[in-house]
Amino acid sequence: MSTASDVNVSEVVDRFQLKAFVEACLVLEEGIASTKDIDLGMMAGAGLIPPPFARADQEGLDTLLARLEQAAEAWGEHFAPPAILRRLVAQGRLGAAAGQGFFPYPRPDAGWDEGPVKLETRDAIAIAWLDNPPANSLSPTTIAALRSVWERVEDDPAVRVLVFASANPALFCAGADIKAFAAMDEAGGRALLDEAHELLRSWERSSTVTIAAVNALAFGGGCELAMATDIRIAAASASFGQPEINLGIIPGFGGTQRLPRLVGEAKAREMNLTGEPMSAEEAYEFGLVNRLVPDHELFDTALAWARKLAGQAPLAVQQIKQVSAVPDIDEGVAEEKKGFAIVFGSEDAKEGIGAFLQKRTPRFQGK
Repeated sequence: MSTASDVNVSEVVDRFQLKAFVEACLVLEEGIASTKDIDLGMMAGAGLIPPPFARADQEGLDTLLARLEQAAEAWGEHFAPPAILRRLVAQGRLGAAAGQGFFPYPRPDAGWDEGPVKLETRDAIAIAWLDNPPANSLSPTTIAALRSVWERVEDDPAVRVLVFASANPALFCAGADIKAFAAMDEAGGRALLDEAHELLRSWERSSTVTIAAVNALAFGGGCELAMATDIRIAAASASFGQPEINLGIIPGFGGTQRLPRLVGEAKAREMNLTGEPMSAEEAYEFGLVNRLVPDHELFDTALAWARKLAGQAPLAVQQIKQVSAVPDIDEGVAEEKKGFAIVFGSEDAKEGIGAFLQKRTPRFQGK
């Protein structure tokens, strides 16, 4: 049988946790800090474990919304559910069980729930979850897992887009596994570099669109992985960098080649020579990322892009990706003409033109 003191203690704890969540939402809505930084701050500074947003996701945002509505009636308007909570519930982002709340959560396909990269498919969209604690480093095992995921995606004609995301809210990918590389001999290291470059180049040549949802730190190999994708969406708290110079080495997964093509020769050389990181805002200004969004909107934004791009004609997508990368304009124009001829005679082109004339949505088959 509960005593009065037990009931009071329970109510105090309940009020404290609910009020902490409401205040965390206000800090978020006012743009003072991101979901990640608020949760980290509440853990490190206030000792609140689990922190407000992670706790909310585990409880279920719809359940929490109902509790706050009851609390507002019992204890006053200071417990009124925040607007952001109502919006997430209305969007179906109900927390960990639903796959997304304030943070995204992997729900891997059967047989893909182990290893450093987990695969989840949602109709025409596949998600490669980087899940190699503590830093999502690109070890030989991770690169092999990325290749396995890519081969599975390429073998499935129903999948049109692959999104790279992190299962760790604190970072995207901290780079290559230096310890693993240091343990290799020259031949082993060269073979791994060849394998990684072949994989990244295959993304760029494929009719499958690739998107990087960069939630936080993307350094070294993590930045190079993101640069090899077609579209990069960055959370406001993300950062990018090529710090290899600080180890006495140079970028090995394309950082000296893709970075200047994206941000310009001068900025790329600065980043590669100093090792200094670039903020998400600066990355957007220089063209390294396509969109900059609040942290809690990152995954939804990436999925929105994925849904849009999944509906594009696969043959046209592949030709656009291939001919756009030719550096010389005369050679590029020649390749563009070849690419145009290839897709113009395709069934997809007939479907697209016919749909336009008939004012309907085209249904592309990749033929």
